Amino acid sequence: MAYNTSVNSQITDAVTQSNVKVLGESPAMAMGSLFQTASHSTGILFENSVSAQQQQNTLSQAAANTGVMQIYSVDTMADAASTEKVSQAGIPDNLSSLMTVLQSFRR
Repeated sequence: MAYNTSVNSQITDAVTQSNVKVLGESPAMAMGSLFQTASHSTGILFENSVSAQQQQNTLSQAAANTGVMQIYSVDTMADAASTEKVSQAGIPDNLSSLMTVLQSFRR
C-alpha cells in the first residue's frame, strides 16, 4: 500500500501496479527489440550479399563479352599472314641442310 496522500488510494494502487508491470515486462521487451534488430541486420546482410553476387555476375558477363568481341575483331588477313609466316619459318630448309651435313660425315 502507498503512503497516505491527498490522492485516492485506489489511484495510487493502480499507478503502483502499472509501474511494477512495466518493470516486470522490460527485460522481455528489451530482448524482443534486440531480436528484431538482429534479424533486420541479418536481412540487410543477405540483401547486400545478393547485390554483390549480381554485380559480380554482370562483371563476368561483360568480361566474357569483351573477350569475344576482341576475338572476332582480329583481322582475318593478319591471321592468315601470321599463320603463313609461322608455317614457313625455314624449318624444312634447316632440316634439309642438317641432313646434308650429316650425310657428309658418313662418307
